[in-house]
Amino acid sequence: MSGFKDYDKYDGLGLGELVRKKEVKPRELVEEAISRIERLNPQLNAVIYPMYDLARRAADGDLPDGPFKGVPFLMKDILAAYAGVPLTNGSRFFKDFVPDHDSEMVKRFKAAGVIVVGKTNTPEFGLVPFTEPELFGPTRNPWDVSRTPGGSSGGSAAAVAARMVPLAHGSDGGGSIRIPASCCGLFGLKPTRGRNPIGPDFAEAWRGLYCDHVLTRSVRDSAAMLDATCGPDVGALYYAPTPARPFLSEVGKEPGKLRIAFTSKPFLGGAVHSDCVKGLEATAKLCRELGHEVVEAAPQVDGKAFAAAFLTIVCVETRATIEESELLLNRKASFGDFEPSTWVLALLGKQCRAPEFSKALNLVQRTARQIGEFFTRYDVLLTPTLAMPPVAIGELQPKGSQVMAMKLLGRLNAGGLIGKVSGIDVLSEHVFEFIPYTPLFNVTGQPAMSVPLYWNDEGLPIGMHFVGRYGEEATLFRLAGQLEQAKPWSTRIPPICAEAKQ
Repeated sequence: MSGFKDYDKYDGLGLGELVRKKEVKPRELVEEAISRIERLNPQLNAVIYPMYDLARRAADGDLPDGPFKGVPFLMKDILAAYAGVPLTNGSRFFKDFVPDHDSEMVKRFKAAGVIVVGKTNTPEFGLVPFTEPELFGPTRNPWDVSRTPGGSSGGSAAAVAARMVPLAHGSDGGGSIRIPASCCGLFGLKPTRGRNPIGPDFAEAWRGLYCDHVLTRSVRDSAAMLDATCGPDVGALYYAPTPARPFLSEVGKEPGKLRIAFTSKPFLGGAVHSDCVKGLEATAKLCRELGHEVVEAAPQVDGKAFAAAFLTIVCVETRATIEESELLLNRKASFGDFEPSTWVLALLGKQCRAPEFSKALNLVQRTARQIGEFFTRYDVLLTPTLAMPPVAIGELQPKGSQVMAMKLLGRLNAGGLIGKVSGIDVLSEHVFEFIPYTPLFNVTGQPAMSVPLYWNDEGLPIGMHFVGRYGEEATLFRLAGQLEQAKPWSTRIPPICAEAKQ
């Protein structure tokens, strides 16, 4: 069966509507998605596990009558289990692991009607904001294949930007939806903590920093999918306040006059690239023209202390992940099972004393309280999503001497020496220079979105980051819908897509 050639003229809801009207068959959409993946993936390495036979069977069967009925979809290869399909988490240790059940998010994605055609690339355990795992190799940015699509949902973002699928699964523990959305010119929303379920395998992930959602080309696809997936699952430790109306109904609704604070001052890093500042200034101007009150202001954050505490939490959680994985897979982990930087983070986590971990949690939680007070005076905070445009593949990786030190100490399990000689602090500072804004709002649990409102002179997308009050995705969806109408981005197509059609 041939595909549907007008495929990329529609967003996910648009394709679902065609299916419901019987103007196109799900199998046609699946074949078109497969054709595009086969054509573009060799250059991008976004999809690391095709699920074509499963997708074809689903398309030919009875599909749930959800808003995305028959729409091709991709799953990020981390945490979310799909029964009978490998779940590697970007790690050699998991390369042979196949779960025997669906996670709750996968069940809800399926109930929304999507057809999963494959799984996407992610860094090991989603630990870094770029997608270059040793297991599968780097994913490349459709706007410039020499550059990163960001991470950790880089495979999903590259696939959506390249028009392989209209939307794809992402997850966010420090910016991992918003970062690749910025790098790839997409809309990416991190929901409020507890908005989407994380069961049955986890009560919470990364002490509540992590959540799941999607990357999309349109605002309404993001809203409709959040309507389909949100709400507590059995045994949820906590969940977000029930929305007053469906999120989809908020898109297109006037947001009213919002009080928007904006800043280019980085919370965790140092300098901000001039292109990102230009994008911010243009966006602040646009918001004023739309009738909002826009003032320069920002919450006060001790960036150095916050970064150290955040890194402590990541190290301890990485160690816990490895030890829990040993129990799950029933085998002992060793240095050779993981990338050197992952093993070093885990060794640092092993060295961390319980009081130190508690102090780190207390510090980031106190910071969240202070930021909450800031949002009693403002409806929305606007920053660039990142401090620089998409960087070159490999630029954020540890350098030669650092890799050598990590490998030596990792093989020796010399945890006590790592902080002194491995350069892990330098590496973390390097990463925070790239992502000085996003991690803060995983700690606060507030909804935040990257909106593709600016492209630089090199034709690279630079996302703008909007943060709302806890539980108020509705405000962000109303604002995003207004921005999408005022400055549409869906007609911008990466060069690789145009070249592929020739």
